[in-house]
Amino acid sequence: MTIWTELLTHAEAVKTRRIAELFENGNRAAEFTCESGPFLFDYSKTNIDAAALDLLVRLAEDADLAARREAMFTGAKINETEGRAVLHTALRNLSHPVCVDGEDVMPKVRKTHARMVGFARDVREGRFTGQGGAITDVVNIGIGGSDLGPAMAVLALAPYHDGPRCHFVSNVDGAHIHDRLKGLNPETTLVIVASKTFTTIETMTNAETARRWMAQTVKDPAAQFAALSTASDKTAAFGIHPARVFGFEDWVGGRYSMWGPIGLSLMLAIGPEQFDAMLRGAAAMDAHFHAAPLAQNLPVLLALVGIWHNQFCGYATRAVLPYDQRLSRLPAYLQQLEMESNGKRVSMDGADLPYHSGPVVWGEPGTNGQHAFYQLIHQGTRVIPCEFMLAAEGHEPDLAHQHLLLAANCLAQSEALMRGRSLAEATEIMRKKGLTGAELERQARHRVFPGSRPSTTLLYPKLTPEVFGGIVALYEHRVFVEGVILGINSFDQWGVELGKELALALAPVLEGTSDGAGKDGSTRALAARVRALRG
Repeated sequence: MTIWTELLTHAEAVKTRRIAELFENGNRAAEFTCESGPFLFDYSKTNIDAAALDLLVRLAEDADLAARREAMFTGAKINETEGRAVLHTALRNLSHPVCVDGEDVMPKVRKTHARMVGFARDVREGRFTGQGGAITDVVNIGIGGSDLGPAMAVLALAPYHDGPRCHFVSNVDGAHIHDRLKGLNPETTLVIVASKTFTTIETMTNAETARRWMAQTVKDPAAQFAALSTASDKTAAFGIHPARVFGFEDWVGGRYSMWGPIGLSLMLAIGPEQFDAMLRGAAAMDAHFHAAPLAQNLPVLLALVGIWHNQFCGYATRAVLPYDQRLSRLPAYLQQLEMESNGKRVSMDGADLPYHSGPVVWGEPGTNGQHAFYQLIHQGTRVIPCEFMLAAEGHEPDLAHQHLLLAANCLAQSEALMRGRSLAEATEIMRKKGLTGAELERQARHRVFPGSRPSTTLLYPKLTPEVFGGIVALYEHRVFVEGVILGINSFDQWGVELGKELALALAPVLEGTSDGAGKDGSTRALAARVRALRG
């Protein structure tokens, strides 16, 4: 019997066991909690017992996780379909050498980082100015990993902002850039164009729009543009001076890239010192992931819990629920990180997967979600594992009472999901309200909570740059571990290509310069209706 089969058998055997029963072991919470640095990860409110944990760890060992982990950290080309190393960790490692094809990549990483620091200081201290004086606003134009990471991080670290205001444009929908530029002064605005190839159609379309907007009042608009790109010929053709072009290597995937040049907007907002603190937090999580035994390794345990719920319990989604308003964009960031990385259908050798790959990831910050979708989580017919995040302390000491209420809500939700409410308990509640007979039973049944619904909690002292860096690195490594166990390549994203190719072919159809021959009837009819509605 394989370990995979043993886990399926064990999951089937315990599926009716209530999670609360596991707490008859008085040491349950301590035994199913893991700590590293500022983080405490509690996975005791799941149906994972000692036998399941042992099997899950063996599953990771059987997948040769330790060797794959070492290969990633040392620059091996583990992105096999593209023939690339995977070294986003190098962007936050400013100490020891890392080699790719026999060359230490760290001197270039450090040089680029130093250039970013110099430029950020020039902008923040008023040495780099716009036509109208010191830079007051920064507009980052990107999409996907060139937008989600820095946009999420700028919001998360708002208490540390002491630089220009940052705004983000991603959608090719003209409404996005229109609304972001509205109210800004072109003469004191810096535009950052984030595109490795400088050909991403959404990004470059928005960049041209921003340049036209700036040209209305600024004599040399390109002088107020910077580029995050490796295509120096294209950035030069756009008019951007090489001193304001920051490149990065092909071993940095877009959704893993905010640690380097893609994070320039964040560095401008919070300053190089706080940006480096974020890098140190991520590097500390890297060191823990690299060295800690699998059974005491936070990213590994987070991944194993996810594998248990998705592949062995059959729970197809997971809700990420940060009880931290400033992490409100984290669920969207993790949607891309996890679903683009592990949303695959074939293994490394191209064979069809014999099991489901990554889950659907979604979520909202608490307590907002409690008044939206928690109804389904508590009483719906599907089980949705929940991942709570909570800081013990907020950044607003004069509002500490509100943070206490926030924390109480977070802990109460995980307790309620586990405990539930029985029919007998619900009946007693309604009896005290004076109900009797059939109406008592009917009303009581509406107030039953099945309970035994799994959740994890990640607890940390306060959302500082170090802690934030650790959280993002934790989830990056979780994705890697799940991909290794599933036998897939987490670092390519061919699924985004087909739609982009078809969109290019459809543009002439919508313009009326092509009849759409070869398109299906539905697509032709919809295109014709769009043309008609546009007049």
